[in-house]
Amino acid sequence: MLFTSPASPCQQVCSQLFPGLDLWVKRDDMLHPQVSGNKFRKLKYPLLDLQGRRCHVVSMGGIWSNHIHALAHAAHALGLPATALIRGAEGMHSAMLDDVKALGMQVRFVNRDAYRQLRLEESAWRSHLDSPVADTLWLPEGGSAPLALRGAAELITELPFIPDYLVVACGTGATLAGLLAGLGGRSKVLGVAAISQGDYLRAEISRLLTQAGYPDHQNYELLTEFHHGGYGKAPPELQAFCQQFQQETEIALEPVYTGKMLFALRQLWHHGHLAQNASVIAIHTGGLQGARGFTQRSS
Repeated sequence: MLFTSPASPCQQVCSQLFPGLDLWVKRDDMLHPQVSGNKFRKLKYPLLDLQGRRCHVVSMGGIWSNHIHALAHAAHALGLPATALIRGAEGMHSAMLDDVKALGMQVRFVNRDAYRQLRLEESAWRSHLDSPVADTLWLPEGGSAPLALRGAAELITELPFIPDYLVVACGTGATLAGLLAGLGGRSKVLGVAAISQGDYLRAEISRLLTQAGYPDHQNYELLTEFHHGGYGKAPPELQAFCQQFQQETEIALEPVYTGKMLFALRQLWHHGHLAQNASVIAIHTGGLQGARGFTQRSS
């Protein structure tokens, strides 16, 4: 069964990049070979909630979307038909799109304006299907539905201890919101926005917590200055950091999310933002297939 994987390990890390820091990495990249990381957790309850129905699942993302990639594998494993609304023009290509098509997912391209409407209007996705489907599940960008928070919250129950800080990369804010739900006011979460102009995520985090029935927890700090030029941008300094961390720890990183998160943590530690005796657990949110997209864009 797809969502019966054992808890992911929490690995203590010794690295010259973090001298003296009591640092652990929650290895959610090991939850599943394809449906890994926060995607596994965010998809778990929305898909289990279908209770065996042959429901058509529809979602949205870019041509290197970790969410779409994970959803295609999950839908295939569960025998669910699925459609992805992809930001781009007909004929665009990526290894990720090849993967999802091979798994039976339908791909429909939408332009930037239409994609923006998908974000703004709850039912805009319906106009992109050939015909109405009676039993359909719509999952917003990144799988960030309120029910997704329940899966992210479960991560807290798997931790060997509650640290002073949890650190996580942010794309839509749903994983951070789920961690807050699971912590119930304990500890402090540092969210590192992987996108530029990410201040709006604060409102998204509050909205998701409220819609999912949790208190609007505020024990977090959103860091918006570590995006390295924007989503998918990875200058040489960031790439070198990811390579050194992987060489020292044998933990693979991608520079789009987890690499930026750990780079930010290093800066915070070296600049005295954290107490000298602080304990930190960094969440590895998976998404390693996305590194293929960065390699292709950089070549």
